[in-house]
Amino acid sequence: MGKYKNPLFYTVVIGACSAAMYWIVSQGSHMEHNVVKLVSNQTVFQDFVDSMLNNLHHPLAILLAQILTIVLVARAFGWICKKIGQPSVIGEIIAGIALGPSLLGTHFPEFSATLFPVESLGNLSFLSQIGLILFMFVIGMELDLKVLKNKAHDAVLISHASIIIPFTMGMGLAYYIFDSFAPDGVEFLSFALFLGISMSITAFPVLARIVQERGLQKTRLGTIVITCAAADDITAWCLLAAVIAIVKAGSFVSSLYIIGLAILYVIVMLKVIRPFLERIGKLQSKNKTISKSMIAIFLLTLIVSSYCTEVIGIHALFGAFMTGAIMPDNIKFRALIIEKVEDVAVVLFLPLFFVYTGLRTEIGLLNEPYLWKLTALIIIVATVGKFAGSAIAAKFVGQSWKDSLTIGALMNTRGLMELIVLNIGFDLGILTGEIFAMMVIMALATTFLTGPTLDLLNKIFGKKEEIQSNLEITDSPGRFKIYIFFEDILNAKALLRLAHSFVNKKSTKSGITAMHLVDSTEINPFNVEYYEEEMFEPIVEETKELNQSVQTLFKVSNQIENDIVEIINEDSSDILLLEMGHSIYRGTLLGNILGFTTSIINPNTLLNKVTRKEKLFESSFFDERTEQILQHAKTPVGIFINKEFEKVEQVFLPVFTQSDLVLLNYAQRWITHSEAQITVLDATGEVDRNPDFKETIRRIEQFKPNHIRVSNEKLLNKEYLKTYDIMIIGMESWKNLVATRSIWLNHAPSILIINEKT
Repeated sequence: MGKYKNPLFYTVVIGACSAAMYWIVSQGSHMEHNVVKLVSNQTVFQDFVDSMLNNLHHPLAILLAQILTIVLVARAFGWICKKIGQPSVIGEIIAGIALGPSLLGTHFPEFSATLFPVESLGNLSFLSQIGLILFMFVIGMELDLKVLKNKAHDAVLISHASIIIPFTMGMGLAYYIFDSFAPDGVEFLSFALFLGISMSITAFPVLARIVQERGLQKTRLGTIVITCAAADDITAWCLLAAVIAIVKAGSFVSSLYIIGLAILYVIVMLKVIRPFLERIGKLQSKNKTISKSMIAIFLLTLIVSSYCTEVIGIHALFGAFMTGAIMPDNIKFRALIIEKVEDVAVVLFLPLFFVYTGLRTEIGLLNEPYLWKLTALIIIVATVGKFAGSAIAAKFVGQSWKDSLTIGALMNTRGLMELIVLNIGFDLGILTGEIFAMMVIMALATTFLTGPTLDLLNKIFGKKEEIQSNLEITDSPGRFKIYIFFEDILNAKALLRLAHSFVNKKSTKSGITAMHLVDSTEINPFNVEYYEEEMFEPIVEETKELNQSVQTLFKVSNQIENDIVEIINEDSSDILLLEMGHSIYRGTLLGNILGFTTSIINPNTLLNKVTRKEKLFESSFFDERTEQILQHAKTPVGIFINKEFEKVEQVFLPVFTQSDLVLLNYAQRWITHSEAQITVLDATGEVDRNPDFKETIRRIEQFKPNHIRVSNEKLLNKEYLKTYDIMIIGMESWKNLVATRSIWLNHAPSILIINEKT
């Protein structure tokens, strides 16, 4: 009876309550007065349709549809730009313009009016402003003020030269176009100041990401240019605050009151709020997580600071930037805060700002040839002022021509920061629609030119500096070079132990390089060193335990598989070891057509299917990244399946085909350097038939007696396979095992699948 008690109770309670509700409704219906009953089925259906249409036009429904569309389109355009070697932010800006009147509004006006009705733009504007406040908070935190103190002399000179020269040129340009393009009622000073600040801004986050993606962050040049950009950011935002104060006050004398309040605000933030936040930060310095109470304190500080600067008249964004800059200095602490805030700000809110900017950018206004000539002139003035100003100053302080020109190219990056300035100017009525559109195009062009300019400089002057390693580097190029690539930190130690088993512990002629590459969109430039240290920590520990020197290679990458292939091919490594990647849709029609890897569509694979570079129904045995590496690597690749791997003592080597002969080379290394015992299973009689197998095994036996044996065991059970530490198998043999669903797959120990290049 006990097992029926709960279902019986559930049935009685639900039944009794349902009956009671029915009785209440039936009694309550007698109290109705003047209620029209819907009898016709057509009327009922029409009422349903009207209700649905009303729901679709509800402000919340429209806003959610806008967010969904914006995020998807921004990610798509960002991916396209990333594939052509451009920062994804360029694609997101282009996505904003495409969704605005310049493209969608021109060719699909009805759809544009439905998706972005005029009355909904207010909601989009406020949400984008919240996103900008959070983003500027992150930008402020990314500035390492200690670095500025230590390296400020040259950096400040270069930075201020890169501001004052284009600022002056921008004001000069304003003199020539003021009569034709300044809005009515706008003073020349306001117009000239905004053109000047627009010409002189640098996009610190975009610049930092380009430096990171090109592997410059650990070089002397990378440090200089990041410091210059940080100094540029602080100076430019202080100048912008002053410019806004002058514009809002109406005259320079009146603006002195606003500037005075702004100075008082900065003093309070530095002398009162910063020490308070430092004390709060110390309470959390030893914790790996931050409590919700601490987050609440920091967010309230951000909101109050932004509110104060908005009320003062220097814009809320300056308050957000200032709050980020005075956060506790502890890098790990800042990294934790950035991690919590950045994803929401960058992925969700910033695309809203790009589209809001795009909705205000009407390229169609530039409908005369002379307007496009003026746009070209603006791009030239902005590029010459920023590029030349930075490069000349860098050369003056003693940088080489290559480094000076590289600094100039990087400082000419404007991106998102330019759009923020332009939107402020547009909101204040300083910029007309034509000038706004021209300046948006200038922001895109100067940011787009950064990558090609850097590539051109590298071709002219040679390759960039090499990245320094964290760990001890082997003394000389090795006779046997092993690269290991790990994504999962849990597999890093196992891969290193496996690589260690192949090399002579005392020889400097064998080298191991541990690689970890991370997608540029998955990491913030500020967190790079902290992230790298965390990822290589298990490698560092294991090298000490194994007494094995290892070189580390960390890289922020746009295309991880391409970079891996390029690295191992250029260095002529003997083998690349990488962990097995899994596809949740492997073996299904959907997985093969769409190219699923973990949980999202791999666009590269989809493109290859469409262009017929890959067969539509071809089975994939590995994840797409591994498949790309296998296809393009010129070196042997070992794919490692980790099943609690610890050591190489007992090795199982099944032979199915003649191509498995190469596996004996790896077996010999294990015998030589790890004293391993090798069991060669002659699964198909190939060893017995092939004299090459017999001769190779004989030579190994002669060199190291009693370390290799041939088995003809036909019955392989779970207990037998468990006696081995690792199974090494050829790629074709592995695919045959997968195709036949062999029991070996379930009961085998850790597996090393070798794809040997012929």
